[in-house]
Amino acid sequence: MEASNGHPKAAKKLLELLELEQIELNLYLGQNESRGGLRLFGGQVLAQASRAAYRTVDAVRLHSLHGYFLRAGNAERPVLYEVERIRDGKSFSTRRVVAIQSGEAIFNMDVSFQTEELGFEHADPVPNVPLPAELADDVEVALTAEDNERISPFARRARPFETRSVFRLGSEAALAPRLFNPVWLRFPLPIESTEVALRHCLLAYASDMGMVSTGNLPHQDAVSRDALQMASLDHALWIHRPVPMGEWMLFHKRTSVAHGARVMVHADFFSESGQLIASVTQEGLARPTRADRQ
Repeated sequence: MEASNGHPKAAKKLLELLELEQIELNLYLGQNESRGGLRLFGGQVLAQASRAAYRTVDAVRLHSLHGYFLRAGNAERPVLYEVERIRDGKSFSTRRVVAIQSGEAIFNMDVSFQTEELGFEHADPVPNVPLPAELADDVEVALTAEDNERISPFARRARPFETRSVFRLGSEAALAPRLFNPVWLRFPLPIESTEVALRHCLLAYASDMGMVSTGNLPHQDAVSRDALQMASLDHALWIHRPVPMGEWMLFHKRTSVAHGARVMVHADFFSESGQLIASVTQEGLARPTRADRQ
């Protein structure tokens, strides 16, 4: 179908966008996805900022990042990434990255890298949900239900990751109030196991997919997504284990609280075999639009 052909094309474009142009020592320039007039996607900024930080380290692996979205980015203008080399220790290295457009910071992020070490292990179990082979591609579902007004037009666009929602798009179950949203996702192009930095940058991109909108799920029977101004405010990602990019991973998102026009969303990435790969936390803005407030 059209959707399965579109994902690899979008994935290839994302890989091209992660090949940043070095302008000067610690300065890198990134181009953007075509967004059809929409603002810059936060996941792209996370991925490119991670890539810029990776360009300044050697023999260490990203294990955590903490970022703040300061201004809405313009998808029609390139983004300049300035990396500050905060510290290089025996086990850990720290970088600070600022993303700049039109002379103003739109995003900043602290990134921590670690050498490989051994230690004890434990992890939460994977949730009991249907496997991806039992589910349909989200874009294909959206394309075959073009008369369903409850499905966003954006859901019909192929993205760099294939996604298969446990709650089928447009279904009664998907539209019922709930606190969680499990989605399987997979990068449709092969990535060499040695490309650790690239795997981590792609995971950073995916870690912002559908996060803030999860905060509206408990209220979606009463408040339309279109009636809310929603935006990511801050974002944290922790990578626990090697990222099986190119294989199915469960992106299990859940919201814990909403108050003061802000929502808190948490998520975990699990491999199809059940290993906990990474964890995410994001606070987002969820403000009624001006028309609704009047």
